[in-house]
Amino acid sequence: MPELPEVETTVRGLTPVLEGQVLTHVETRRADLRRAFPEDLRQRLTGARVTGLSRRAKYGLIDTDRGDTMIFHLGMSGRWRVDPEEVLAHDHLLLETAAGRRLALNDPRRFGSVDLWPSDAIDAFPAFQALGPEPLGPDFTARYLRAALDGRRTSIKLALLDQRIVAGLGNIYVCEALYHARIQPRRAAGRISLARLERLVAAIHEVLEAAIVAGGSTLRDYARPDGELGYFSKQFAVYGREGEACGCGGSVHRYAEGGRSTFWCPACQRS
Repeated sequence: MPELPEVETTVRGLTPVLEGQVLTHVETRRADLRRAFPEDLRQRLTGARVTGLSRRAKYGLIDTDRGDTMIFHLGMSGRWRVDPEEVLAHDHLLLETAAGRRLALNDPRRFGSVDLWPSDAIDAFPAFQALGPEPLGPDFTARYLRAALDGRRTSIKLALLDQRIVAGLGNIYVCEALYHARIQPRRAAGRISLARLERLVAAIHEVLEAAIVAGGSTLRDYARPDGELGYFSKQFAVYGREGEACGCGGSVHRYAEGGRSTFWCPACQRS
């Protein structure tokens, strides 16, 4: 599933195409993705000017001058295609601008979603109401994390995947951040010192920022809006590398927890 860096990369790729542009054609080519498209999507977006694009957790946001925000989630296999030469079978939403640009939301597995919500009440969107702070935002600090994790016996790995604690982190980048912070992923979240949490917050920043620069990770169906594949997967220290050598001289191990695989190095992630 596309994670925060993939969605951020997508938003940055769409911005020069959409920002400030009038949408002249909006077409849904089926009734639904994971859930139904808004019935009035075409009416509310056709003729609207895009005033800005942003991201919240793993959702992309497209604001318009009509006070509406189109909220999209890429699901398991979704991606936007910019100026496609032809419309494909899995291009389920088409947008065209007055400048002659075309965008196609392609989603073969249809686990994505598209919603319309009032821009001035965006925090009331159901999926946003219980979200924690953005991991790259100013509110995500070691002191915040220590307070949020206080008394928790769950593993730090699962705690970081809890969107109520921090918004947008996924399995890949949590594994990588814990490795770079040298923290054992099974360690009880409430028993990690402030000094280690400082190291962890810094590692989360570094991993996410590097992944965004690299255009995300190419896993299964993900590609950037320009069609290029993200290459951060070439920089993975532990994710997907079970049995391979770690730079410390140990080897990467894997275990399953919470329905997800955790990759780590016991030699350098001891505490």
